[in-house]
Formats: sequence, structure tokens, C-alpha cells
Amino acid sequence: MIIDSHAHLSDERLIGRVGEISDSLSRNGLESVFEVGFDMQSSKIALELAKEYDNIYAIIGTHPHDAKYYDDKVEEFYLQNACNKKALAIGEIGLDYFYDKSEREVQRDVFARQIDLADKVGLPIVLHIRDAYGDAIDILNSRRDKLNKGVLLHCYSGSAEMIKQFNKFDCYYALGGAITFKNAKKDNVITSIPPDRLLVETDCPYMTPVPFRGQPNEPKFVNLVVDKIASVKGVDREIIEKLTYENTKRLFFKYD
Repeated sequence: MIIDSHAHLSDERLIGRVGEISDSLSRNGLESVFEVGFDMQSSKIALELAKEYDNIYAIIGTHPHDAKYYDDKVEEFYLQNACNKKALAIGEIGLDYFYDKSEREVQRDVFARQIDLADKVGLPIVLHIRDAYGDAIDILNSRRDKLNKGVLLHCYSGSAEMIKQFNKFDCYYALGGAITFKNAKKDNVITSIPPDRLLVETDCPYMTPVPFRGQPNEPKFVNLVVDKIASVKGVDREIIEKLTYENTKRLFFKYD
């Protein structure tokens, strides 16, 4: 079985089909999907979906794009809901210097605050890092003593060399549909990730893998990510299924 470790079913392109998607997961080889918030409202929806569907879990937090809206009220919401048994992590949090939708200083402050929050509630963190790897590493270094529950780099887009830096924090790495793109050139990244730290995701409805680019992504397409990884590594896909499943369970459910 496969776990889609990062999805946005609350997106308008998918929200009307959540019941159908949930019902079809097992037929498509998936055990569960992790619904990820990017602000307080989407985190509320993630928790609601997790409550309604047995095979959907929630990850709650504020994305760097929305860091400018983070305040004590938002933080209190996360604190109160982190105790929910189906809330698995704080995310997706981090830095995004590509779009700069929030001021960089604000992004850095909110990133650090949410690392502290995750440590307080005893949950892993799920990171969104884009064009900001240096500052992200600096912040992780400054909070090294608070990274005890695990760190996942969602949709890892860095280099194989950068993996060596993140390995110092015992990070996990999730790969998605982007690795199937013709111009991706990510084979060396795939082979550089420690096998016991590799996860798969869709980031649906974004990052739709080849050959379905141009249509909304959805959890069933995570199979194409598994296929690509297996092809690059030269192993049977069942090996990648088992490996990524066990890694996901270890990271998100080890403190149950």
C-alpha cells in the first residue's frame, strides 16, 4: 500500500470529489492521504475531512505565503487542535523566496515560531522551502534542540549536494510528480536520498505527473511517482511501496 503524504483536497478543483476520492483509495493501492493546511481556514478544513473520513489525516500550519496573517489567534488554534489524534504534524511551514508573498523577515519569524510550536505539542514538522535553503538551514540550526519529532522536506526541490546538509537534521524527503517531468533531471536526487528517509506525495491538485500534466492531480497519481523512483533505482515498484510506506509510518505514527 501507498500513503500520499501531502495533498490539498480542499482545493476547489477537488473538494467536491473528496468522498469519491476517499472511496477509491484502496482500489488505487493507497491506504491513506494526508490533507495539508496552509493557513488557519484550510487547516480547519483538513481537520474536518480527517474527522469525516477514516483514510484522511490532517497536517495543520501556516505556509510562508500566508505568514503575514499569522498571529496569536492562529497559533492558539494550532495549539488547541494539535492534540487531535488525526493531526499528524505542523505544516506546511517554511520559507518561499520565489514568490515573496510575505516579507522575508516575517517568513523567518513565523517559521521559527511554528518550529517552537511543534516542539511544544510534540509533533513533526513538514517544510515548504523554495529558493531559501540557506536561510532554512540557519533557522533549523538555531532550533536544532527542538527538532526531536522529525522533519519532512515536502516536494524536495533542492540538489543532491544539499541533501547532505539536511541529513544533519535527520530529515525525511518527499518526492512528487515533478520528478516525472522531462526537464526535471532529478535522478541523482532520487538516488542521493537515504532509503530510510524517502516518502512519496502528490501535492494535488498541483504537480500532476506525466502523462497527465494539464489536468488536476489527485492521490491515485502517486503511483506514477512510485513507478518513476523504482525505475531510477532499478528495483521492483513493490520495494518502493514498502519502503515509503514504512518510512511514512515511522515519521508520523511513531509516537502513537
